[in-house]
Amino acid sequence: MNKPVELPVTQALPLSRITVLDLTLARAGPTCVRHLADWGATVIRIEPVETIGEDLAGKRGGFDFQNLHRNKKMVQLNLKSPEGHAAFMKLVEKADVIIENMRAEVKHRLKISYEEVQKINPRIVYGSISGFGQSGPYGKRAGVDQIVQGMGGLMSITGLPGQGPVRVGIAIADLTAGNLLAFAVMTALFERETTGVGRWVHTSLLEAQVFMLDFQASRYLMKGEVAGQAGNDHPTGVPTGVFPASDGLFNIAAASARVFLRCCDALGKPEWKDREDWNTQAKRSKARTEINGAIAEITKHKPTQHWVDLFEANGVPCGPINTIDKVFADPQVQHLGISTPVKSDSLGDINLVASPINMTGVSKKIRTATAEAGAHTEEVLGAVGYTQEQLQQMRANGVI
Repeated sequence: MNKPVELPVTQALPLSRITVLDLTLARAGPTCVRHLADWGATVIRIEPVETIGEDLAGKRGGFDFQNLHRNKKMVQLNLKSPEGHAAFMKLVEKADVIIENMRAEVKHRLKISYEEVQKINPRIVYGSISGFGQSGPYGKRAGVDQIVQGMGGLMSITGLPGQGPVRVGIAIADLTAGNLLAFAVMTALFERETTGVGRWVHTSLLEAQVFMLDFQASRYLMKGEVAGQAGNDHPTGVPTGVFPASDGLFNIAAASARVFLRCCDALGKPEWKDREDWNTQAKRSKARTEINGAIAEITKHKPTQHWVDLFEANGVPCGPINTIDKVFADPQVQHLGISTPVKSDSLGDINLVASPINMTGVSKKIRTATAEAGAHTEEVLGAVGYTQEQLQQMRANGVI
């Protein structure tokens, strides 16, 4: 058998030959671009010359903006002016990817749609995120994460039974759409290796949210079952959920036949394995309240760590329910290096959330903190042929 080839440790990141023009706003688009930037793409973020009000992602020096826009070059450019539009098209000539998440019609109004940039550069991969899709009855509507959590069904299955709709504690529609678009962009870039031609790839918050319903969606499509709220219990797998310890609450996941048997032994209740009314998952699902109550009567007498150690030793998935400070104090989280230091010119030493992707022989450290607005305008435009005199005139005219 041939041994696998081991690639050497390299300083060049996998996407270092890719140039991305970033026209994104808020969170969904920046989430996509962050993947590309973290893995080495030269990302040129195009921002308006004057920003009215507060950026939707937060103030520039705030934790959110800093975490979304690291590893980028910052350019200020007025795309509404003829000179600014011309400068953008010069950048398009050299670019590989454009990412935008404006309302669907805005890119056409600015004359920077896929159809228009493809004429300049047929190799361009153009990625778009909208709220509800690029066409259709909702195509012109703006998309907001919480609105889509509601329209996409997620809020109806989140929370305790009878509680009423509950939003998820993160912007999951935004984040999922961004993650999916990054995958779509890489798929199109891979195809371009063969065809030499780019594509327009797009998704929406609504599509991403419905996709993330996953088995709850197929449960309806195939069986006609409309899921409701199940709280901390797994919708179909029993016992899986939150149980009391003497010092708080913790999770157990013991739904499969084999793991349920191990759970019985760990709890000192081997006789549960022989109960006729608990010996299949379907039966356990009907007896959810009884089973969960019986387990809770045992677990509530000892602390969480006792149960984590005991269940782990018996091959039963189990874990504490951490607040975010405890997440980053966890030894496994620290080992994985998810909190990553970076030096900011304006903020000093800060920590941001690292890419969750790992690749052998490649460092995933954050290379640069989020730069100030327009920090790289002259550098970037100079690289596509603008002279210092032209740049000075453009600045005087409010183009940059």
